[in-house]
Amino acid sequence: MREPAFWYRPRSLPSYALWPLGALYGAIAERRMLRQGADAGLPVICVGNYHVGGAGKTPTVLALTKLLRELGETPVVLSRGYGGRLKGPVMVGRERHTAADVGDEPLMMARDVPVAVARDRLDGVALAKSQGATVIVMDDGFQNPRLLKDASLIVIDSERGLGNGKVFPAGPLRAPLQAQLARTDALVLIGDGRAANDVAAELAKRNKPELRARLMPDAASLARLLGQKVFAFAGIGDPERFFRTLRACGIEVARTRAFADHHMFSGDEISALTAEAQREQLTLVTTEKDLARLRGREDVPDDIVPFAVQLEFDDPDALRRLISDHLYKARERRFSRR
Repeated sequence: MREPAFWYRPRSLPSYALWPLGALYGAIAERRMLRQGADAGLPVICVGNYHVGGAGKTPTVLALTKLLRELGETPVVLSRGYGGRLKGPVMVGRERHTAADVGDEPLMMARDVPVAVARDRLDGVALAKSQGATVIVMDDGFQNPRLLKDASLIVIDSERGLGNGKVFPAGPLRAPLQAQLARTDALVLIGDGRAANDVAAELAKRNKPELRARLMPDAASLARLLGQKVFAFAGIGDPERFFRTLRACGIEVARTRAFADHHMFSGDEISALTAEAQREQLTLVTTEKDLARLRGREDVPDDIVPFAVQLEFDDPDALRRLISDHLYKARERRFSRR
């Protein structure tokens, strides 16, 4: 879906008109979050966000799995496979699956880490265990009560924050903010903005840490694009963030085109983008997630450049201590129950 503009305005008539629906949706979501989840039998770390749309969860998941491997763990990512037709449980294979099968994010992540897709997360846990997982990393699912979470890291884009702070559909929040704050173990703020400082301050009162991070371009992607004029397009939660990132890296962005999150590009749309780029002698560039949805299609030109990024934490040692501490406590709790 494409986010309504009024979600990111302080006051608007649509937001007030939809407030009753938001209150009802929020009450249901809050009550649902109170349910006791099933114990997976091994540590579960959830990477989520408070609101619908993009914030940087996927790069956070990849950074976290890299750290877990450095700690000697065998992480498996558990995803619902949003946008894919397969209910699972199934391990994602880049050679046998497409984004239409398992979703764009799982397909993209499967290049670097084992990914289990399952609509029923308990089935996904069983599959991950069969692959030798010592830790489950949940991609999204913070508000879902199906699984007990040993740690929940919430990702916020520091430039956008939480918009008007209202619950869907009056605003972008998936549940009332206070209910979500109560279940947060750490906040990951991406970028140098100040839009989420109030949330960070509220969590600091609860002794929950704030971790600052930033998206850094892949050197090969950057080298391929510097000195060229580009036509950037994206169908992610916040396309403007992608366009800002390109410009911040010194890339000359001549044209942009934004699509809804998880947009499935038609052949006509690809043809139009290609024709416009050729007419103006521009290089087509998009995100890795978008390119995952285009992968394997014969109507997609092979000269579209994926702009790869990775998340780098300002204080990686703080993240390492946080994760190590939660892993220790998770295993100590399970050992004490025996």
